[in-house]
Amino acid sequence: MEGEFCECRPLGFVIGLPFALISLVFCPVGAIIWFLGSIMSCLCPCCKGCGELRNVGVSLVKFPIRVLRWFIEGIPC
Repeated sequence: MEGEFCECRPLGFVIGLPFALISLVFCPVGAIIWFLGSIMSCLCPCCKGCGELRNVGVSLVKFPIRVLRWFIEGIPC
């Protein structure tokens, strides 16, 4: 019951939006890292560092969404 009452938190969204927009800078960098990691893992599938490189790229692409969710969850109703 308590979780249903505070589903919409506009104040957390408004406060987190500038930080999410700043973190959008990391999205193209993460996409490039992911692309290079994918190519490297195709060329050398035995290298485990390439898989980790792809994971870092994906986490950088998801970074703005995680920033917004952190602010939305951190600000009470």
